[in-house]
Amino acid sequence: MEWAIVKSGMKKKPINEPIIAPQILEMAKKSVEAERPVVAKPCAVCGASCTPLTGPSTSAEEENLCWVCRRLKISAWRDSDHQMSAQE
Repeated sequence: MEWAIVKSGMKKKPINEPIIAPQILEMAKKSVEAERPVVAKPCAVCGASCTPLTGPSTSAEEENLCWVCRRLKISAWRDSDHQMSAQE
C-alpha cells in the first residue's frame, strides 16, 4: 500500500449579493435611531432619574423632578391650600 500526499487549494466561496437592499437597511437603521429614549436628567431634589413632562404648560417651566418628588410637591401645595382656607 502506498500513501501519497495530495495538495489541494482552498476553494473560494462564492460572493453572495446582500439579501436586503442597502437602501432598506439604511432606512431601518435610521428609524431605530429616532426611537431611542431621551437621556433622563437627575432629579433636583433626590437625584433619581426623572422623565420629561409633556403638555402645553410644561414647555415654559422646566422642572427636573422625579415622579415621587413631583407628587410630594403637589400634595404639599394641597396641604398649604387647606391650611390657608382653615385660617380664614
